[in-house]
Amino acid sequence: MTLRRRTLLGASWAAALPSLAALPLVATAATAGKKKPLKLRPAAQAPAFGERADLMQFADQQAAALGYDPQALKTLLAQARVQASVQRLILPGAPGQAKDWGAYRQRFIEPQRLQAGLGFWATYEADLARAEATYGVPAQIIAAIIGVETFYGRIMGGYRVLDALTTLAFDYPSPLPPGARDRSGYFREELRQFLILARENGLDPLSMKGSYAGAMGWGQFMPGSWRRFAVDFDRDGHIDLIDSPVDAIGSVAHFLREHGWKPGLPTHYSVQPPVDTAARAQLLVSDVLPQLDVNQFLAAGADLSQEGLSHVGPLALIELQMGGAAPVYVAGTQNFYTVTRYNQSSYYAMAVIEFASTLASWRKAGQSGAASTAVGQPDQQAR
Repeated sequence: MTLRRRTLLGASWAAALPSLAALPLVATAATAGKKKPLKLRPAAQAPAFGERADLMQFADQQAAALGYDPQALKTLLAQARVQASVQRLILPGAPGQAKDWGAYRQRFIEPQRLQAGLGFWATYEADLARAEATYGVPAQIIAAIIGVETFYGRIMGGYRVLDALTTLAFDYPSPLPPGARDRSGYFREELRQFLILARENGLDPLSMKGSYAGAMGWGQFMPGSWRRFAVDFDRDGHIDLIDSPVDAIGSVAHFLREHGWKPGLPTHYSVQPPVDTAARAQLLVSDVLPQLDVNQFLAAGADLSQEGLSHVGPLALIELQMGGAAPVYVAGTQNFYTVTRYNQSSYYAMAVIEFASTLASWRKAGQSGAASTAVGQPDQQAR
């Protein structure tokens, strides 16, 4: 669901100065000894798709199923604009680049976001409690997802959703780098879902904003997930994930329950992986999907915590790389896997889980300073 932003920082003013010549400024020549003020030239708009044949064919083929007049749908889609930055951002990082759980963790589990989380929990305490009672998902997990996704509504994306989805549906990057796959089919279906969502709810598809992948609102729901899992939790008669944090709270909890969240089940246990490389690789083969029981972990040479030894049901060995340091391992349960259905990354799931734990600790303590160790370096053995 959600999806991340990247920031490029200039190394120095000296390095940045040459680029000033490329800024879209037009200086008029001095006349009669007087200088006219600099005029800003508006940045060029991204090119519109226009009446491109494949897009118009899509409109003709899908209009009836989507509930649109064919010509109206063509006119709408022709206004979508190709977004080169979307094409760049959707691609994975360079192959061979080491992942670093410690760095990833620090992006989210930091004082400002946690303080915002405390304020969010205080404001929506009754709604979070009602969502927990209704769907069985702990309030801190719901609050953590919204905090990690959008910093509690502060960062919900600035792309027109129509532009992002049309770009990824019809101009997915090509050729693809090694390890990447063409996901244009997925985004074409999300474009369909977005068009239906807009029509069903009387929304203007040309004004809706979201992430570079087309995710929207406080919880960054993709259009298909909005239509399947969003709920009217504030009971005002319509679902609004953009302007109703209460609807977002209920919808996040409903999404997790529908993806297998089990009330009362831990998300993971501490584990020491097998020393033997082949045995460890065998436990890692299922990635985040729990498929092995406690006895299989023990037979491979893993050392589970006391709580883990008492677990009934499948587990998955989760490896979180730490750059050049030794990786961190946990034994993930069904609930860990469920969090990865929101965003298919073990690093994301662990960030949500640790953010939730830290947020709950801060709330219990009643003040943030008591938790300074929680926002420093990650534990070498996660809880």
